Amino acid sequence: MNDVLAAKIHDVSNIKGTFRLRSGAVSNEYFDKYLFEAEPALLQEIGQAMAPMIPKGADALAGLEMGGIPIAVMLSQITGTPCVFVRKEAKQYGTCKLAEGGDIDGKRLVIIEDVVTSGGQILLSAKELRDRGAIVDVVLCVIDREAGGRENLVKDHLELRPLFTMTQLKAAAGNT
Repeated sequence: MNDVLAAKIHDVSNIKGTFRLRSGAVSNEYFDKYLFEAEPALLQEIGQAMAPMIPKGADALAGLEMGGIPIAVMLSQITGTPCVFVRKEAKQYGTCKLAEGGDIDGKRLVIIEDVVTSGGQILLSAKELRDRGAIVDVVLCVIDREAGGRENLVKDHLELRPLFTMTQLKAAAGNT
């Protein structure tokens, strides 16, 4: 584990204050994943660390809307692997595509996400991609929140490969 990179991600993304969470609970701490994605140097470091995680034989990286897209673009730049941008649902006009940027039929795609919690959107997107002929069996993410995502994905034959777990980020930041 790269403790320095983990600490940087935590330091940039962990903010203090009063926040209402999606669940309705109130917290004095919030992890804003977009803060690490918006920092070019940090995003490049993350991409360099994730590049070796891409399985051999991948035809394209499938960046999920919205947080997976900057990660997929950075990985594409570093590795030369093409990427596609996966919408939460196919657009209802024009080409009506789910995945923009290239043909996915018969292609081995690697789903790219920023943070995995339950894996719900990944499961929906993987099904839609598979229904359109893509081969999907690996998911890369920057952070696994360790909230059941890995277990949910494995039930659908998806292997989760996180760069870090939330436990690792907190440990690297001294917040065990």
